[in-house]
Amino acid sequence: MNQLLKKLKDVQSECCVTIIFNTHRTHPDNQKDPVVLNNLIKEAEERLHEVYDKRFASNFVDKLKALADEIDHNLNLEGMVFFVNENIADFVRVPIAVEDRVVIDSTFATRDLVRALHQAQSYYILTISRSKARLLMATADKVDKELANKVFPIENETLYSTDKLQSTMAKGSDNLAEEFFNRVDKAFQEQWKENPMPLVLAGDERNHDHYLKVTDRNKVIASVAKNRDDDKAHEIVKDAWQAAQEAFEKRNKERKEELRKAVSEQKFLSDINDIWRAAREGRGKTLFVQTDYFQAAQVKDDNIKLLDTVNEQVDGYIDDIVDELIEINLEYGGDTVFLSDGELEKFQGIALITRY
Repeated sequence: MNQLLKKLKDVQSECCVTIIFNTHRTHPDNQKDPVVLNNLIKEAEERLHEVYDKRFASNFVDKLKALADEIDHNLNLEGMVFFVNENIADFVRVPIAVEDRVVIDSTFATRDLVRALHQAQSYYILTISRSKARLLMATADKVDKELANKVFPIENETLYSTDKLQSTMAKGSDNLAEEFFNRVDKAFQEQWKENPMPLVLAGDERNHDHYLKVTDRNKVIASVAKNRDDDKAHEIVKDAWQAAQEAFEKRNKERKEELRKAVSEQKFLSDINDIWRAAREGRGKTLFVQTDYFQAAQVKDDNIKLLDTVNEQVDGYIDDIVDELIEINLEYGGDTVFLSDGELEKFQGIALITRY
C-alpha cells in the first residue's frame, strides 16, 4: 500500500478516476460488493460522458470494467479503491471503512490510502523461536493474512551447533539464536519497507530479548510471551491484539494532545485558506482531518471557494480539497492524523499545526 501511495500521489493528468467503496470480508455480505462497484462504475461513466468526448470516456469505462473483472471478492477487506487514468489501472484493498464515492480530477484521491496507513489499527505479528519464525498481518482482532512465500516462514535448519559442549553452554546457544534472529530481522525489514506497520513480537521472553538486540526497537509496540510455532493464525492474532490495543490507544491520545497543546500556544490554523497557503509554503507540520469531511472546492487566484455540489465544469474545480491538502502537506514532509466524527467539530473538520 505504501509503494502504491508513492506511485500515485504525484501523478497528474487530464483525467484521473478514483472509485472508493466499502466491501465485506465474509460471505454472504461480500456478494453485495460487485453490485455496489458496478453502480459506482455507472456513476463514473455518466460523469465522464458529461465532460469528455465519447471515445475518451469509453476508454476509461472499459478500463474500469476490466479492472472490476479481476477482483476476487472472497479476498475483500473493509474497503477497496480503484485508480484509473490513461496509463494506470490499479486497485488496492484497505482495512478501514470508507465512504462510497467517485472522484474525477486531475490527480488521484489518495486520502484513504493515507488514512489506512496512519489510522487503521494494522500491525505485523512476528512469531519467533529458535527453530522457526512466522510473519502475520492483522487489523485489530482480524487476520489479514499470514505470509507464505519464498521467505516466510523461516526454518532454522543451519544455525545450530554440532559441538556438544557449545550447544549446552548458554552463551553459545544464545549466539546461535541471535544469528538466526538477525537473518529473520533482515527478512522482516524488507517486508516492512514495502508496507510500514508496527510490530508485535510473539515468543518466549528469552527470545524477545535476543531479537530486540538485532532489530529496530522503535518498530516493536508490544509482545506476547508464548511460543507460537504451531498455533493457528486466528489464535495468535487474538492474543496479539490484546497487547497491541493499549499501544494504539496511547498513540491516539498523544496525537490529540499535540493538537490541544498547539491550540494553547496559537500554533495552529483552522481557516481553509490559511491552511492552503501554509501547506503550499511548506509550513505545515501535522494536518488533523475529520474522517468524514469531504469538500468540493474551486481554487482561483490561490484562493479557495467551497462548493456545495460536484461540478467538473467549474474552472479550477477540485473534487475534494481535503485530499489535495493532505497530498501537499505530505509532499513537504508533514503528516496527517484522522479523527473520528465530531472530534474536530469546533475546527469545521480540519486543522493544521504549523512548524512556525
